[in-house]
Amino acid sequence: MSENLRVLVVGCGTQGSHHARAYHRLDGFEVVGVVDRDPANGARLAKELGGPPQFDDYESALAAVKPDGVSISTWPDTHARFALEALDAGAHVFLEKPLAETVKEAQAVVRLARQKKRKVLIGYILRHHPTWIRFIEVARTLGKPLVMRMNLNQQSVGAAWKVHKRLMDTMSPIVDCGVHYVDVMCQMTLAKPVRVQAIGARLSDEISRDMYNYGQLQVVFDDGSVGWYEAGWGPMMSEVAFFVKDVIGPKGCASIVAATAKEKGTSADIDSHTQANALQVHLAESTPGGTFAKPDRVLDTPDEPDHQGLCDREQAYWLRAIREDLDLAEHCEAAVNSLRVVLAADKSVRTGRAVNLK
Repeated sequence: MSENLRVLVVGCGTQGSHHARAYHRLDGFEVVGVVDRDPANGARLAKELGGPPQFDDYESALAAVKPDGVSISTWPDTHARFALEALDAGAHVFLEKPLAETVKEAQAVVRLARQKKRKVLIGYILRHHPTWIRFIEVARTLGKPLVMRMNLNQQSVGAAWKVHKRLMDTMSPIVDCGVHYVDVMCQMTLAKPVRVQAIGARLSDEISRDMYNYGQLQVVFDDGSVGWYEAGWGPMMSEVAFFVKDVIGPKGCASIVAATAKEKGTSADIDSHTQANALQVHLAESTPGGTFAKPDRVLDTPDEPDHQGLCDREQAYWLRAIREDLDLAEHCEAAVNSLRVVLAADKSVRTGRAVNLK
């Protein structure tokens, strides 16, 4: 590998552009090509990055550029195939979530990365967010079992709704977004998911008859912990309670307070998805007089990064993993595990039955 990691950026939409900007801003990266099926998208991003070569075909770009790393932020139905081709070409891979459309495909990517001794980092951006890291740490102090309540509803219209409809050509909101929050639940409990059940509703005639744009999953862990996750996309979704992030245990509870996101009412804005203005912690301990022994604490988050800042942290970690040969096995297995849970939830929606996880 050269002094800089030579990266081919595949997908020039919102996420791909954020990651490309991180490579452009950070020392240690060099963008050596951008790929997008829409020439206008590719041209826009290439100009912003100083003019790297532009391609509209992934395989041609991979052969021409011969990159050290490939950054994949395309539609989910291409993720596994593009990652496997990059690994076969000897490149490290950054891959937006979800890892694949099926558990079998996800396992194939992880297996090939291990065989090729290449680093695969999946876009679980909350793993790089200081407030979410602290949220998980606090959750582990609250005793067992845990009750975890999370949602991310998005009131989307115009271009945002168009993107959501395209995503629903292949997967529902509880699959596409759910992998993040199931992964958080697994980190909080350090337990094994054993059963999942889910409900869903099709709230728009603009999507396929076999797809639903609202869903809620419930997952049970082997330590008795339970969690739910809710996600809905579209112009009909409510802005009132689009952001709920709570964890409750015998000793108390913790909640992410995202006041700025709620005040602005921007549930479809990507910056609101990771916003965490403060972490509020409540302890259940009481006094003999029937009052709480300690007041609630609000843990401020002064180093709150915006979405671009998080992408910078994520890509800096990918570079470090490559240069320092960090072991990403747990990260990859966690991505497969959370995908397994949300795909089981999708099966539950479609069958009307709970699914036991192996």
